[in-house]
Amino acid sequence: MRVLVTGGGTAGHINPALAIAQTIRSRQKGAEILYVGTPGGMEARLVPQAGFAFRPFEARGFMRNRISIQNLKYNIKAVGNLMTSTRRARAILEDFKPDLVVGTGGYVTGPLLRTAAKLGIPTATHESNAAPGVTTKLLAPLVDVVLLANEAAKRHLPAHCTTVVTGNPIREAFIYADRDQSRRELGIPDDMPCLLSFGGSLGAKRINEAIADVIAWHVDGGSIHHIHATGRYGVDYLPELLAARGVAIEGHPHLVIREYIDDMPRCFAAADLIICRAGASTISELQAAGRGSILIPSPNVAENHQYYNARVLADDDAAVLIEERDLTGARLCEEIRSLIHDPERLHALGRNARKHAILDANDRIYRELMRLMAGGDAGSPSSAAAPNAGA
Repeated sequence: MRVLVTGGGTAGHINPALAIAQTIRSRQKGAEILYVGTPGGMEARLVPQAGFAFRPFEARGFMRNRISIQNLKYNIKAVGNLMTSTRRARAILEDFKPDLVVGTGGYVTGPLLRTAAKLGIPTATHESNAAPGVTTKLLAPLVDVVLLANEAAKRHLPAHCTTVVTGNPIREAFIYADRDQSRRELGIPDDMPCLLSFGGSLGAKRINEAIADVIAWHVDGGSIHHIHATGRYGVDYLPELLAARGVAIEGHPHLVIREYIDDMPRCFAAADLIICRAGASTISELQAAGRGSILIPSPNVAENHQYYNARVLADDDAAVLIEERDLTGARLCEEIRSLIHDPERLHALGRNARKHAILDANDRIYRELMRLMAGGDAGSPSSAAAPNAGA
């Protein structure tokens, strides 16, 4: 069994792709899995780290936000890249000869899934948001099945597309990671609240600015263990923000600042409170881990889908929602203080979040992919049986 998995650009595309790849590998011991992603994206580092073969594929979209010489040059390169994308995708597919191609979003998935479909290779794409992205909308009529995290996504796609609601794939470590063991491994005292914060793989300036105020508030008290990921762009300016607030972080035993968190399941398990964006994958991970959170949706995403993701949890008392326009360091400190001093409320947020979890999403996705390979109808329990796991 040979499976090509593709998805790239941000953690929101990469983590679901890795979760699907890991699920296939755990159930099909002889499976050969090739991950195709952008050479400059996070996947170029994370995929080999997860133990999968990686093949780079240059792909880029168009800059539409403003007219400038720099954007014009970028778009000219994007046109050239697009013109060669089918030929390059075909070369990878003919070389690897996959039995199945699965995509999870990002510019890299378009040429590969489109070309695979034309070659008659079984294809599936997964959409993690309630409002499907441009790539999913373009691919939906071409692929064999669109796997959806949310029933609401169906209304955004053509009626003739084959869709199955599976939930979002997540790494099983988010479900099974042990809190006490994780805290021991991270050096967190049993009686110390642990705060985990991040703004996405690229970093969110407003969140980093607010977190600088949070760190300045608690760093000298020594009563909170804080793990923060700055993102790619925040790693350079966060030290300056902290210095401006008179914060010395070098060697602090309970302050961990990284560009990116590679061991996120362990950090989720160890955390008492998580501050983050409201991307679909992050929401699913919060639900699976059963963790209380303060959600700050990005206002810079298509169809404002992060706000609606966050609203679902906030309306069910499963998270605190702060819109970015209302975010200040003082407001964030106030919310953190309130939750940490009210453990019952914090635990209730986590319990309510867990109620929303689809814990068998990985199994649902695996079953649909095996049905597809066996020639059965997507979503039909009477379809041809899947190959034996471990075969």
